Amino acid sequence: MIKFHFLRPFFFLMISVAYLAVVSPLQAQDGIAQQTYNALPFVTNRNLTGEDDPESYFGDERGSERSGWCHVRQTKVPALSSISEAAPFRIPGEFLKVTDIREALRSEVYSALEAVDIKRAPVLYTHGYNVGFEKGCRRATTLQNNANLKDGFLWFSWPADGIPTNYMRDETDLYWSAPSLADLIAEMSQRFDPQGINVTGHSLGGRGVALALYVMAAQHPGVALNNVVLLAPDMDFGTFVRILPSIRGLAKRIAIYTTVDDRALEVSERLHGYRRLGQSGNPVELLEGVEVVDISELPIDSATGHLYHIYGARVGNDLDQLLNQGLGAEQREGLRKIGDNHWSMISED
Repeated sequence: MIKFHFLRPFFFLMISVAYLAVVSPLQAQDGIAQQTYNALPFVTNRNLTGEDDPESYFGDERGSERSGWCHVRQTKVPALSSISEAAPFRIPGEFLKVTDIREALRSEVYSALEAVDIKRAPVLYTHGYNVGFEKGCRRATTLQNNANLKDGFLWFSWPADGIPTNYMRDETDLYWSAPSLADLIAEMSQRFDPQGINVTGHSLGGRGVALALYVMAAQHPGVALNNVVLLAPDMDFGTFVRILPSIRGLAKRIAIYTTVDDRALEVSERLHGYRRLGQSGNPVELLEGVEVVDISELPIDSATGHLYHIYGARVGNDLDQLLNQGLGAEQREGLRKIGDNHWSMISED
């Protein structure tokens, strides 16, 4: 006989699917779901497709740099919270849809960021591999929510294909995009001086940020950034060690998040033949002046263990303390020091 605990994931999945089938955006007025809208500023070097549909407005090819806002509708479903707590896997409590894209000059985007009344420096975020523009807009919105970065946030979208089998093509397009990202970081740093900017990158986007800083070290050596945060960076550890002396002086703080449970980085390690920067177990004492935060003690929040920056509430809280309050690892709650530059995020369980 098959015991019930083997069926629990399927049981909760069936409940969730059945519930979502009857909950629609039109029910937002009757209290079942609530809708909010977010205008998310972006800069991209993707191609224009010529289509009006926001899901295909920008393509996966290389293009000229454009900017503006993508508008995201967030539908929150409070009734799912109790199901999420009992489920053995993550069930989202809100659902996102890109409803519109409005292009604007980059100067207009910057002016809007300057008009936001926040104490911290703006945050620039770069996504990873297998993320098309529409998906990236939703991912960036989820990161905003998880890390309390609602205002003063801008994301850079390079031409990742959004196709899992196109990793090598994405990698090539990332290298092609690194100079554009370097110029954007330098431009924002100058525009928002003296408050500076925070720069974050996830996965392959984390490699893009590191490469952009390496370009900047030669072309814009006077740039001074606040925090540089690499989340699950898909980059060769040894290569980062070699370029670190060149880029370390560009930022007040460099923070790297790692885990032992990152399935995506395990695949990347097998593909490249070398350990990735975002994997736990590397000799982090070689990363002098860098804060390394290991989240291996936390429960896995996604099937791959690679998306903890958007799904992990504990990671989101730590990013809130880091980016909004400017606190170093020594000052942030929920971290235990395990080395000179190494911390472990403590599980509440």
